[in-house]
Amino acid sequence: MKGGMGGLMKQAKEMQEKMQKAQEQLAEEEVTGQAGGGMVSVTMTCKHSVRQVQIDPSLLEDNDNEMLEDLVAAAMNDALTKAENRSQELMGDMTGGLGDIPGLGDMLK
Repeated sequence: MKGGMGGLMKQAKEMQEKMQKAQEQLAEEEVTGQAGGGMVSVTMTCKHSVRQVQIDPSLLEDNDNEMLEDLVAAAMNDALTKAENRSQELMGDMTGGLGDIPGLGDMLK
C-alpha cells in the first residue's frame, strides 16, 4: 500500500510539472482573431495578453467609429475563443482521462 501511495505522489508531481510547462507554453503561444474579412485582426497569447491590433487603413477613412469599434470587439472575441480552445486542447491532452474520476473532473475545469 505504501508503494502505491509513493507512485501516486510521483505521478501527481509529474502532472504538476507538465501543467506548469503547459501554462508557460500558453503564455507564449499566439492566436489571431479577425473580423471584417480580415480588415481588423487581433493577436494575443493564449493567456489573453494582447500583442498586436491591426486595422486596415481604409477603415480609418470612413469615419464610422461605431463600425470600427464593433469590428475590433469582434476580432477580440474571435481571438479569445481561439485562445480558450487552444488552452482546453492543451490541458485536455495533459489531463487525459482524469476527468473521468468522480469529483476530479470538476476540479480540473
